[in-house]
Amino acid sequence: MGTATSSMAAKFAFFPPNPPSYNIVVDEATGKLRISDVHQRDDVDVLKLSTKKGNEVVAMYVKNPSASLTVLYSHGNAADLGQMCPIFTELSVHLNVSLMGYDYSGYGHSSGKPSEQDTYADIEAAYKCLEETYGVKEEDIILYGQSVGSGPTLELAIRLPRLRAVILHSPILSGLRVMYPVKRTFWFDIYKNIDKIPLVECPVLVIHGTEDEVVDFSHGKQLWELCKEKYEPLWLKGGNHCNLELYPEYLRHLRKFISAIEKLPRLRNVSEQSSDQQENQRNNTEQKVEKLRPSTDHKEKARPSTGQREKSRLSTDSKEKSRTSTDKREKSRKSVDRPGKARNSIDHPERARNSFDRFGDMVRSVGLCNVDCLKQTAAEV
Repeated sequence: MGTATSSMAAKFAFFPPNPPSYNIVVDEATGKLRISDVHQRDDVDVLKLSTKKGNEVVAMYVKNPSASLTVLYSHGNAADLGQMCPIFTELSVHLNVSLMGYDYSGYGHSSGKPSEQDTYADIEAAYKCLEETYGVKEEDIILYGQSVGSGPTLELAIRLPRLRAVILHSPILSGLRVMYPVKRTFWFDIYKNIDKIPLVECPVLVIHGTEDEVVDFSHGKQLWELCKEKYEPLWLKGGNHCNLELYPEYLRHLRKFISAIEKLPRLRNVSEQSSDQQENQRNNTEQKVEKLRPSTDHKEKARPSTGQREKSRLSTDSKEKSRTSTDKREKSRKSVDRPGKARNSIDHPERARNSFDRFGDMVRSVGLCNVDCLKQTAAEV
């Protein structure tokens, strides 16, 4: 039963465009790689990255000289870089960010076959490239995960304690929960986002359509409720799994979020921390990740350990200091966002004006999601 169900979840999760929507060519003048049928731009680098699983994945980096933040974008299950390239360049302009996108193993012209563990290695290679090739710091990165891309996004997020922010676009609770309303996490499930989201330390924005026919709206809502650092979510009334970019509220809310994140104080650079602090931070993260491995019923609460009971007996002075620190943090956060109030879109999809029009037309033209294929795959298994 476990193997069969895991196989179903995997088949549902991965649906790379076949054939790929693009080719990789070498520009004769510069010797650089570029994506075919896309106008060559000086601000776009096309790269091939080696992963620790032995695959070579294709990535693209859109440079924005005026940007202070960089988005690492993990796309949905029925798209590749050829389709996403024009959208990435537009997002870079509209949100004033630099942006890196990549194809998963087995997608586009990336080698290998797609699997949960391979996508984790893929996003790690992209993140490493940002750090080592472009000098981007962890505290200046926003992870963006769309649909199945929410899996690798959250896996990386729980390992980066100084990450700036996370955006989840039509995210999944887990692979199995997309098909069955299970109440607990089984060992054979994939992308156990429901267990990871409470471990994310940075602000999280969740975007989901209320009429999503592939990943039910309840997935996004529950993930938002489990966030430690909630940001005002965007629930798009009438939105489905593949058309959220067509709503004017989509770009407006993203801009608002980016603006709020830019105003938050930057966390200290790792070079400013003592080796003991760095080691403690790493150990804490590893312990949290380790706790995810056993099957857990999410509705059960773990009994407090003796150590936890001891911690509750802190002196009054310690409690006061903690409370004061929390109050200061809350005051600074309230100045940039209003957590807890969900933003519901009351307007039905209207034709976007000015820059939104161009962006909307672009999304329509690429057809990012093949819903019929997904439904057929689920029915076959």
